[in-house]
Amino acid sequence: MQIHIQAQGGVPIYVQVMQQIKYLVASGRLQPGDELPSIRTLAEQLIVNPNTIARAYRELETAGVVEKRRTAGTFVAEAGSPLARKERLRLLRQRVDQLLVEAFQMGFALDEVLKLVEQSELNSQPPRKG
Repeated sequence: MQIHIQAQGGVPIYVQVMQQIKYLVASGRLQPGDELPSIRTLAEQLIVNPNTIARAYRELETAGVVEKRRTAGTFVAEAGSPLARKERLRLLRQRVDQLLVEAFQMGFALDEVLKLVEQSELNSQPPRKG
């Protein structure tokens, strides 16, 4: 699990950790049942106070993204995160917005962009469940 933090970014480190773990779950890179690194291990990797990671894990547990198992560690929630679909939609909306801004700046109309999406080779692939 790769997490990168920016100490000077103005966003609290525990929030950065939470956002990145939510993204990893929403994108499917972390699957239900996958174990997260221990608080101590992740704190050492990121060179931050273990309390920062503990807070991120607590917040993620409250949100239903992860679950703690006594003496076993922290795992991606088996039931699947209630935020996973919502988070994926949020990420997709951001990317669609970026695409539309770029398309409009290049002089393409919405109907042209939609036609390109419909003609995309990826349309031949079956949709993923989720």
